[in-house]
Amino acid sequence: MNNFTEPLPADLLLKLYAYYKIANRNYSNPGSRTPLINAFKANALIQAKNIKRDDAMKAYIKLVKAEVKNKK
Repeated sequence: MNNFTEPLPADLLLKLYAYYKIANRNYSNPGSRTPLINAFKANALIQAKNIKRDDAMKAYIKLVKAEVKNKK
């Protein structure tokens, strides 16, 4: 994902954010200086709150692979 130069859709980034936070057991509040961004991040975490850690890891990898495949 680090090699992409094109912007990624916000919904994709929010899903990746939520899966990453869950997979790493990082339950801290979003740390953006912008309240609106924090609200979107918090919402993404709320939507993914019932996902188990292993499932979040798998979902993250699956989403990244699908995005890489679509960008080639």
